[in-house]
Amino acid sequence: MQIEAELSEMSERAGNPTADLTSDATDGSTLVPSRPTAPPRDVCNPENPTVCAFEGAEPEPPAPGEPTVTLRDIASFRPSVPSGEMQPAGWAVVGLPANFIGQGSVETRSGSLLGRPAEVRFHPVAYRWTHSDGAVVHATDPGATWDELGVAEFTATPTSRTYTASGRYTVDPTVVYVAEYRFDGSAWRWIDGTLSLAAPRMDVLVGEFDTVLVTGDCTAIPDGPGC
Repeated sequence: MQIEAELSEMSERAGNPTADLTSDATDGSTLVPSRPTAPPRDVCNPENPTVCAFEGAEPEPPAPGEPTVTLRDIASFRPSVPSGEMQPAGWAVVGLPANFIGQGSVETRSGSLLGRPAEVRFHPVAYRWTHSDGAVVHATDPGATWDELGVAEFTATPTSRTYTASGRYTVDPTVVYVAEYRFDGSAWRWIDGTLSLAAPRMDVLVGEFDTVLVTGDCTAIPDGPGC
């Protein structure tokens, strides 16, 4: 089959031996994004002002006479387009988890807001992967690589997806943000609502293998994939 041939070629490029492998996985459940416990106030390293930590409670509502800022008002302030990755890179095996990792960070933008100098800060609070087979995986954490998690390859994770049929699929990652703003260096104030920003679409080639990649000799690594 063409799909299996392409998968085999992708596997060979990884340079690993092969062995039988089976596993199960579960999809993440829908989670409602929440505001971070965060900080309206930032504490920066004086030697590098771009490296900041947060502390403090959620700020008070706008002072009397000060306008309430909405997501529509900050349309000209945008965080960077998020990115994402998957394991294995660009391919998966029927019945085995493919691991997806999102990438979003706290970002601050400066500009004019309602005619006044202002800053807007975006916080990633949720991640979503919409698969072309209809599955949607939600998480409040961006996920991590198998190596970072300290687990074997093809282990199910909160952000993984197990495909049930071979074919060509697409995945649309999305990062959900909440935002806060401040005028002229004043106190930070939260903006109601969330902003969803799409990352580039990923293509996934899924096929069935009698044998799949492993990380090495099962005698040396008895708990590795396929052992």
